[in-house]
Amino acid sequence: MVKNRIDVITLGCSKNLVDSEKLMKQLEAHGYTLAHNPDVVEGEVVVINTCGFIGDAKEESINMILEVCALKARRRVRKVFVMGCLSERYMAELGEEIPQVDGYFGKFDWEKLVERLQEDKNGSCQQSKSQLSKSKDCLQALSSDATSTKITVDCRLDRVLTTPNHYAYVKISEGCDRTCAYCAIPIITGHHVSRPMEEIVEEVRLLVSKGVSEIQLIAQDLTYYGVDLYKKQSIAELVERIADVEGVKWVRLHYGYPTHFPMDLLRVMREHDNVCKYLDIALQHVSTKVLKNMRRNITKEETMDLLQTIRREVPGIYLRTTLMVGFPGETEEDFEELVQFTKDMRFERMGAFAYSEEEGTYAAEHFEDNIDDDTKQERLSRLMRIQQRIAEEVSAASIGKTLQVVIDREEGDYYVGRTEFDSPEVDPEVLLLKADNKVEVGQYYRVEITGADEFDLYGKVNA
Repeated sequence: MVKNRIDVITLGCSKNLVDSEKLMKQLEAHGYTLAHNPDVVEGEVVVINTCGFIGDAKEESINMILEVCALKARRRVRKVFVMGCLSERYMAELGEEIPQVDGYFGKFDWEKLVERLQEDKNGSCQQSKSQLSKSKDCLQALSSDATSTKITVDCRLDRVLTTPNHYAYVKISEGCDRTCAYCAIPIITGHHVSRPMEEIVEEVRLLVSKGVSEIQLIAQDLTYYGVDLYKKQSIAELVERIADVEGVKWVRLHYGYPTHFPMDLLRVMREHDNVCKYLDIALQHVSTKVLKNMRRNITKEETMDLLQTIRREVPGIYLRTTLMVGFPGETEEDFEELVQFTKDMRFERMGAFAYSEEEGTYAAEHFEDNIDDDTKQERLSRLMRIQQRIAEEVSAASIGKTLQVVIDREEGDYYVGRTEFDSPEVDPEVLLLKADNKVEVGQYYRVEITGADEFDLYGKVNA
């Protein structure tokens, strides 16, 4: 057990990761040593940032809490604290079921968590006045002048990066105003709240000053950005302003919504070389009947038209989507329609999951979960087998092409990187044999793709 060290464990999506990074910045200001997702838990305090999106994510979060509490029982951990989506939604229930946890905090209760940690710490040692002053200043920092070229560090913008130094996630909004029948996110996070554009651009400048060159824009609904602040969808303007920041080599867009898609974003993607020709847009299904029951406010025909428009307006774009099987009432005919849609659209990147009933959602209250788990898993497996073949063909089509690749890390005999068509951790990677390539992590190179397998590409840097 390492005294004065806090191990932060993040579960779930990249939005949770940003929350952990900002919490860690506050803890760092209070003088703690920090470790993120350590291979071996050694800190005297552990903070678990949980996910509560679907059943599997809940189970993973609960198992992690129980695992760390077991370490506490063996006196290898002194204190355990839980925050994030799961505890935001089920705080009372968790407190009753797992009382070994020393404190539960909601998704946005960072300051309360820091205060609790300080109360605990000050029980055994007195923090210096200068350290307390520094922390208070950080927590109460005000916005900097957005028109100034000077970068002012504050805890709204600054954080401890847990990603490789050359890329970072930037969260542009919280919450969601959509009313999808299956989704508990609005219950957990509340209404959509956009961050001011000037604040986001200032954060990007700060990140660039630290060596970040790839910006991963994230939100629960990126395409809704700005409606609350500026009374219109403003994502195109935001992306354009970020793309114009000197030092930004790539901007990548995650989690678009198909209904009322902001078409002006396509022009920005087409005209700016540093806006990746990559769009993560969750479609969930294609059957008009199922989409209606899901409350997606879009039809099959509108979905097809949107995809055709995107591909026409942004030639060469790679589309990533997420599909759901087993929504209540999904018939074999509906599923076959989804299968054919997957074959026809040939998404370069696709993930899928089985419907999981979430209490409090419209679907849980209005539909019977009438598709058994075996059927759901059979449909999921079949859909993913089809997508696997498509993904393999997409990768094979890259052989012989020269693509720009950023190097993420060294691993064994290889340097491992990504193209502009690949998001970290979820998409294929490019492997460069160390013996044949001299490159640096965080730098960008023109790479000839020489081979491909089920998951990765292989290449060689052009001389």
